[in-house]
Amino acid sequence: MATGQLLLVDDEPGLRQAVQAYLEDEGFKVHVASNAREGWDLLQHISPDLIISDIMMPQVDGYQFLQQLREDLRFQAVPVVFLTARGMTADRIQGYNAGCDAYLSKPFDPDELVAIVSNLLDRRSAIVPTSGEGETPDLAEMARQIAKIEAFIEHRSGYVQTTPAPIHLDLTPREQSVLELVAEGLMNKEIAKRLETSVRNVEKYVSRLFSKTGTNSRTELVRYALEHGLTK
Repeated sequence: MATGQLLLVDDEPGLRQAVQAYLEDEGFKVHVASNAREGWDLLQHISPDLIISDIMMPQVDGYQFLQQLREDLRFQAVPVVFLTARGMTADRIQGYNAGCDAYLSKPFDPDELVAIVSNLLDRRSAIVPTSGEGETPDLAEMARQIAKIEAFIEHRSGYVQTTPAPIHLDLTPREQSVLELVAEGLMNKEIAKRLETSVRNVEKYVSRLFSKTGTNSRTELVRYALEHGLTK
C-alpha cells in the first residue's frame, strides 16, 4: 500500500472530501485546506511529501499559490499536482511553466491521480533519499526544519520568557549536547560530525528527546527547550 503525507487544497467541499477519502484508502495521510491561504497556514506546521492543488480558487489562485511555494526554500523541491476544470492545452502549458509537476483535468479517474502521486513520490525518493548513515540527507526537509527553527529563535525574545523547567528531565550529558546543537539549527549529519558519532546514534538521541519532552518535531523540541530553560 502507498505511503506518504499529502496536502490537498481545493475549495469544492464535495470533491475535496471524495479525493481525501480515496487517497486515505490507498494508504496516504491527507491534510486538507479549503483555499490557498489555509493551505499556506497548514504548511507552517506540516511537511508534506506532495501537494495537490486546485487552480480556480478565490483570493489566491493555484498559480499564485505555486509561485509562493517555489519562492520558499522549504517547499521548492516538493512536487505539486494541479487539479482543475481548465483542461485546454494552453492551460496545461501555463501550469507546467509555473512549475507544477503534473496536471490533471476534472473530472478525473481517482486511480490516475494515485498513479501520478505514487510516481512523483517514488521519483523524489530516488533522487533525494531520506537521511540515514551514509545516505544523502533530504535537503528540502533540512531546509524546512532549519527555517522553522531559525524563525522561532529570531522572534522568541518578544514572547518567550525563559524560566526553569516546571518538571525535571533526566537528560544524559550526550542528550543534553544533542539538544543544544538541535537548538542551534544543526541537522543530524552535522551533529554527528560535531560529536564524533554516527548519524544513527544522533537519530536515537533525538528520538529519546522527543519522548522525554512529549514533542513530535525538531521545531517543537526547540520551542519546549527554550520555554523551559533546557538550553542556552
